[in-house]
Amino acid sequence: MCPGEGGGPEAVSPGEGGAAGDGAFSGAAVEAVFREERGLLLASLVRRFGDLDLAEEVTSEAVEAALRHWPAEGVPARPGAWLLTTARRKAVDRLRRDQAYAARLAVLQADAERAEAAAPAPDAYGMGELPDERLQLFFTCAHPALAAEDRTALTLRCLAGLTTPEVARAFLVPTATMAQRIVRAKKKIRVARIPFRVPAPDELPERLPGVLQVLYSLFTEGYAASSGPRLQRLDLAEEAVRLARILHRLLPAEREAAGLLALLLLVHARRGARTGPEGEPVLLEDQDRGLWDRAMIEEGRALVVRALTGGPAGPYGVQAAVAALHDEAADVESTDWAQIVALYDVLLTLTPSPVVAVNRAVAVAMRDGPGTGLALLDALSVEPRLRAYGPYAVARGDLLSRLGRGGEAAVAYREALELAGTEPERAALRRKLGEGREEG
Repeated sequence: MCPGEGGGPEAVSPGEGGAAGDGAFSGAAVEAVFREERGLLLASLVRRFGDLDLAEEVTSEAVEAALRHWPAEGVPARPGAWLLTTARRKAVDRLRRDQAYAARLAVLQADAERAEAAAPAPDAYGMGELPDERLQLFFTCAHPALAAEDRTALTLRCLAGLTTPEVARAFLVPTATMAQRIVRAKKKIRVARIPFRVPAPDELPERLPGVLQVLYSLFTEGYAASSGPRLQRLDLAEEAVRLARILHRLLPAEREAAGLLALLLLVHARRGARTGPEGEPVLLEDQDRGLWDRAMIEEGRALVVRALTGGPAGPYGVQAAVAALHDEAADVESTDWAQIVALYDVLLTLTPSPVVAVNRAVAVAMRDGPGTGLALLDALSVEPRLRAYGPYAVARGDLLSRLGRGGEAAVAYREALELAGTEPERAALRRKLGEGREEG
């Protein structure tokens, strides 16, 4: 879950390109462009050709072409448009060479055209066209013919641009297991001839939870990166917020769409205080709350009211309420921990999860003391998914340290160090271990 702290292809690159030989090109420049444009590129290609594997392959080929051409020619003023044009040409070339492949795609496109012709006109239900092709494909990959976890995994990997290890981390499963799920989902789409199209209005309620889960997982990877040199990947977090805004605007009556947007805003509002000058993680209790984005917090709080009004609360609305309690408090000591524990109790009934249970245990420790919270964490030690969940080991280490059990805390921190994916996390854990030795 997204922690509550204890609880288009035509886009112009900011640099406008550079002339050949002026030093503007670098491999990092291509990586940055690709990260920004990949989702739009894939979505456009899938919509055009109706095949996800083909779209992925020609996208990769377009990036390889950029690595060959851009060092000599400079990064183009519209790098996304360059990549899209190149990828389209490569797709057409592929189809010309492989007649069997082209025939299969023709069948898929004919199926999609028949489905679109049979669907009600967009204006009949007030939706209009989904304004972002990635969001259209999020709904497509949420097709009920796919298993729930396979739907989310496929969308995160192929459309949200997460790597297979990053998706595996979101599900707390081994990378090999996740790779098999993604292959299985692609095969299912191909064999079942699932069309890439906007769902009809009667299909939306069934597919909405899958889309919400994708945006949630995308934001979680941006909030706490699973690997790399930085703790946060703000590009992913901001993209998730942007898409969640579109979704809420399209479906204003869906309370969980409001709840998800509220949650993302309330957590993202703290982004400026979550890391220090060197990129190191800053705990909630040590954050400068004056750096929090108050306008974003107020927007999120208003959405929480909407998400919790009019019927039983959903899981995103409940998590947003937890985040709102953190954001409203002047400091950690004055936080309403009793209410946060009560909200986690509700959340456990809605979405039983070991991660929710860990966050609840931390909140109980803040309300009732570290000993009580540690007992709850220790009771979760039989849960196999937590063996790969670094925050569980960190939470145990912190509570053991507060209880004066430095040796046991060091063991927990070393376990967390083995699981940490980013360098800032590893550096912070090494400091904790160093401090423990000094105190000993």
